[in-house]
Amino acid sequence: MELSVFGFQALWSPYFFCVLLGVAIAYRYVTGKGRTRFAASEPLQLRQAMLFYSALLLLYMIKGSPLDVMAHISFTMHMVQMAFLLLLVPILVIKGIPQWCWQYVITHRWVAPVWRVVTQPVVALLTFTLLFSFYHIPVILDAVKLNEALHALYTSVLFMSALFMYWTTVNEVQGARKLKGLHKVAMIIGNAVLITPACALIIFADEPMYATYMSGDVWLQSMALCVPAAMLPALASAGITGPELFMSMSTLEDQQLGGIVMKIIQEIIFGVLLYTVFRAWYVSEQQQADELTAAALAERKAMNDYY
Repeated sequence: MELSVFGFQALWSPYFFCVLLGVAIAYRYVTGKGRTRFAASEPLQLRQAMLFYSALLLLYMIKGSPLDVMAHISFTMHMVQMAFLLLLVPILVIKGIPQWCWQYVITHRWVAPVWRVVTQPVVALLTFTLLFSFYHIPVILDAVKLNEALHALYTSVLFMSALFMYWTTVNEVQGARKLKGLHKVAMIIGNAVLITPACALIIFADEPMYATYMSGDVWLQSMALCVPAAMLPALASAGITGPELFMSMSTLEDQQLGGIVMKIIQEIIFGVLLYTVFRAWYVSEQQQADELTAAALAERKAMNDYY
């Protein structure tokens, strides 16, 4: 069956598009003409703008395009959505917002005390991995997908926890807490290890676990998250009774593939992140070595001149 049955609003989320467009305009104003209101502001770099707008574009693709509808039909697409939302978009947001903007926010007297706690490496890592793992416990995921407000709240909290988890690893803000090279590697590997049990349970389950992906009535209720509520009776009367009408594989195969896809995307993103961390670490060590060598030679030359 074609996805077009769900209609334009469900497939392309025009309201969500308008929200993201508003965010893009606000970003352009604050980092452009509006930055004159901030004493420590600097001109926006092209790289920063490209990263931030890429984050908005990716966010629309995974939450506003037909992919969002597919994520409510196929567990595999749900895991694709979660992987990019939680493992890539936060990096683009952190690097896309100028340093002076971050400094203004995280040094605010109401924000600073909380920020210091939530970005503690161990706290941030455990919070994110626990929230992610709990989310994929069947009873929790089904409950979240059947309540629009709860779904919005949990997804927002999970996204913020991903942002906090990445903060000390990828931020470039002067004076902000940052991990050193080896600690960054430990943070990335620790994340990969702690997420693995949740993915393994999904991959090796011998039966479908989520009612919102296998029970017709429950699935139809969960579609209210991406389909206008007034449209649900029409879908039911049209004979759309479950996600199997839109897929060629079984619910169990879809579930297992979702866990595998999540791990693959995670490993690719973390692999690239590890490469950049190692590269920056190597360059830093080389620079320090060159500086030490230059200092030693200068000292030796001074001693020779003296004697």
